[in-house]
Amino acid sequence: MQTPLDDLSEAEVLDRAGACARSAREAEVELLVLAHHWAVMHSADRLDPHQQRLPGRERARRYGGEGVAEVTEFAAAELGARIGVTTWAAARLIGDAQDLHHRHPALWARVQALEVRASYARHVVTKTRELSRAEAAHVDAEVAESADGRIPWSRFEALVAGKVATAAPAIAREKEERARKACFAKIIGRPEHGMASFLIRADIATITRIDHAITQRATALQAALPDEPGALREDNETRTDERTVTIDDRRVLAALQLTTGTAEPGAADAGPRVDLVVHLDGRDQVELDEHGQPLEPVARLEGHGPVTRSWVRETLGPHARFTIRPVLDLAHQSPVDAYEIPARHRRAVRLLSPADTFPYGSCTSDAMQIDHTRPHARGGPSKLGNYTPLTTSHHRLKTHGTWQVRQPLPGIALWQDPHGATYLVDHTGTRPLGQQPGAPPPPLPSRGRPASTFEIYRPDSQLVLDSAA
Repeated sequence: MQTPLDDLSEAEVLDRAGACARSAREAEVELLVLAHHWAVMHSADRLDPHQQRLPGRERARRYGGEGVAEVTEFAAAELGARIGVTTWAAARLIGDAQDLHHRHPALWARVQALEVRASYARHVVTKTRELSRAEAAHVDAEVAESADGRIPWSRFEALVAGKVATAAPAIAREKEERARKACFAKIIGRPEHGMASFLIRADIATITRIDHAITQRATALQAALPDEPGALREDNETRTDERTVTIDDRRVLAALQLTTGTAEPGAADAGPRVDLVVHLDGRDQVELDEHGQPLEPVARLEGHGPVTRSWVRETLGPHARFTIRPVLDLAHQSPVDAYEIPARHRRAVRLLSPADTFPYGSCTSDAMQIDHTRPHARGGPSKLGNYTPLTTSHHRLKTHGTWQVRQPLPGIALWQDPHGATYLVDHTGTRPLGQQPGAPPPPLPSRGRPASTFEIYRPDSQLVLDSAA
């Protein structure tokens, strides 16, 4: 029995913390060992070569680098669900474990001795995955000594990158060429508090030209949009103008004007029309806080996260037109006789299930498919309560693997893996419900018909904003 925390000395608290850290590192090592053994148990040899040629059936996948054995495709989904991660994350774990065992003996020995953290070792194997076995072994020997945390992470990253380039200069050049072509300009990250980030990736010359153009336009805007309060004028007196902004505000406005083709300081609302969707709860009753003060109502800007209604009024209100749509009535979605899914049903599916409904699924892309939980070919109706959004890989696993799934209520999926573990998935996420010891594997489902694509909607009423911003 452990000593109560209040009875521990400072040294004993530190000792216990150190023991916890060691236990965590031991658990990371054991997880890698188990992931490798899981790959061995699910060798591609167990697949029927005739079945593999059929559309959608389970295939062999190589998750590690050269010289590493292939694994049955659906094995990652079972492992991921059991340890509470996505199928993609489980596949990465399997590949990293295989590479450490077979391509990085020096690193793996130090990881097992608890001298190198698993995260450091997994970083190395990820960066060397495209290398040959001999090239990976060269990097392994070069970085294993420094992988124990003796240098900061940024320096370790640079060390690994340098050794990888030295071991395989042709691959390094190929990556440079791919990076040169990988130009983009898009929204990145998770928007919060009504704000988002836009990233432009291009060669340094292009980025320098863009920066120079924005700087010039922001400087031209300074006369109409002076500095923030407290900044000095040319006569060394403090500005008192009401219409004041920061230099960053002017640079954002300059970028907007350059991209939309407007030139006037007050022309921020010009440009192409865009639609934003704001979800409201539809309640008129004002909620009060613990002090009896009214709480600020919160809305949700689709794809961007929660915002207050005050933000909607103050930020979007001045340059947006609002179209109010009522809440979609989920209780009265009439079924259809055809396999094809009507648009109103797709909107309802989006309301109920905003993400992939496979255990720990994280995809929210509109490229997912709608699957009939009970196959339409077996009499499954085309109605709410028999639809579920799945990625293509999880749809194939459900159709051709040995998982079982049902929907006791619309939007609630109960999954059972081939070993009896059950998971409940709804709009709040995944909850493991335990395992039935000795449960027999479910029967192999017959092939289903191809599923349709669908759009993702979330619950609540919507405001469609016709905005030029």
